[in-house]
Amino acid sequence: MKANFRLIKPANLLKTFGLLFCFFMASIGYAQKSPNIIILLSDDTGWGDLGPYGGGEARGAATPNIDRMANEGMQFWSFYGQPSCTPGRAALITGRIPNRSGMTTVAFPGDGGGLPKAEWTLASLLKRKNYNTFFAGKWHLGEEDYSMPTAQGFDVMKNVTLYHLNAYTYADPDWNQDMPKNLRERWAKGTKGALDGEAGKPYREVRKLDGKAIPYIDQYTEEESLKWLKENAKKDKPFFMEISFAKNHQPNLPHPDFAGKSAGQNKYADCIVELDTRIGRIMDEVRNLGIAENTLIIYTVDNGTWQDVYPDCGYTPFRGTKGTVREGGSRIPTLAWWPGKIKPNSKNSDILGTLDFMATFAALSGQELPTVDREGKPTIFDSYDMSPVLFGTGKSKRDMWFYFTEDELTPGAVRIGKFKAVFNLRGDGGMYTGGLAVDTNLGWKGPQSYVSIAPQIFDLWADPQERYDLFMNNFTEKTWFMPNIQDVIAEFVKTYEKYPPHKVQSNLYPGPTKIDEFIMFKHVQEKLKALTTEKRSGGG
Repeated sequence: MKANFRLIKPANLLKTFGLLFCFFMASIGYAQKSPNIIILLSDDTGWGDLGPYGGGEARGAATPNIDRMANEGMQFWSFYGQPSCTPGRAALITGRIPNRSGMTTVAFPGDGGGLPKAEWTLASLLKRKNYNTFFAGKWHLGEEDYSMPTAQGFDVMKNVTLYHLNAYTYADPDWNQDMPKNLRERWAKGTKGALDGEAGKPYREVRKLDGKAIPYIDQYTEEESLKWLKENAKKDKPFFMEISFAKNHQPNLPHPDFAGKSAGQNKYADCIVELDTRIGRIMDEVRNLGIAENTLIIYTVDNGTWQDVYPDCGYTPFRGTKGTVREGGSRIPTLAWWPGKIKPNSKNSDILGTLDFMATFAALSGQELPTVDREGKPTIFDSYDMSPVLFGTGKSKRDMWFYFTEDELTPGAVRIGKFKAVFNLRGDGGMYTGGLAVDTNLGWKGPQSYVSIAPQIFDLWADPQERYDLFMNNFTEKTWFMPNIQDVIAEFVKTYEKYPPHKVQSNLYPGPTKIDEFIMFKHVQEKLKALTTEKRSGGG
């Protein structure tokens, strides 16, 4: 029987073709576009310096754009990074604790190494779902070609810097007049400037960086990010951007447009105002482009606050600084914004961290986390999907947090629920940092110092500043907490057997090796060699 098309009304015909078109589009995966995702990352920014966390105007550095983001989105109160730059950025981008990737120590110019090519990153994960990907600003995850953003899933990288901000002052004679000529030449040769690049092509150095260039470094990151955003906002593909501002790491040198513009009238406060303005311009562009309702924006920080370089440093109400396993070393300000999806002015106190971006972005892009790395070997992630928290449909599945300093394979502190056990007392044994100081804040300057038998135990709800050790005292004791800690660490250590960590990527000299340590190491080597020889000869 032939269809009588003359009997079908034009309006019905259009509806029919419309339904068929929608069905076709759905069948090829375009019915529900995955969200655009933007991470806005700043460096060393103090928890208490931002308006939503009690700072802003109250600390002489107004943050109206960050305040608006919090008012329109979600603010996190128990959100964690890592205790320093390179580990913090590695954990964020891989969803794995830093010692799994080998990215445990701060990378210096000429240090070599970098993020292993076997690691999955947020960008390489999202590329599996056809995302356009972009990185701008501070990378700090190595110098080798395989560790560059464009080798790690990003289509484009702009104004990429490989080191902490003050590394660009080392060879600058205006900063270090007393540096010997041969050392200056060595630093200048080994320090790469700002880099641009595209995936599959060699990267290129677009400008040298020194103390005079630092004030302008975040301007270039903003400009390049806005340009790429405008070009990609209306494309069929979703996009992922990581925009990483190099400030507020010391030395804080504000852009001339912001110098002296803060009420605080100091360099750090000026840089906070600069950071807030640049974040505001990016968010305004998202609004102006009409893509806000399909764009998740997260603002976060790489690590806890560095307090000991007054006045070029941030403020945290917590004990300790970056470089320690105290709350001040890892607890970071974080906001999430997605109009129509995240309830405005919402607050969350669940235990979460930058590790959780990996599982979250996998869920939002409609995929499972990989079970093998990019070289086909079994892999594991330390990441939980936080989308139920973002959408107000559930609680965080994470109930604990492990704190690590640079060379710790097992955690130096552990939080489970509201209780925290601290084994590494680093930073607590020095001189006070001021006449009215309430704590000793040595950070990296403090030696590793481990308790011999019993850790310190704190109730982070009643005592977030970790002042009152509850392990045993005259009104209560929390010794019952210890078996629980032992169990979770023992379970955690098993993962190293099945998923061995990568070698440490930094070549920085860690300090002297003791004679007894060398003898023991040599003895172990000889025993392993003997066992290997025995097995090869058929004896084992």
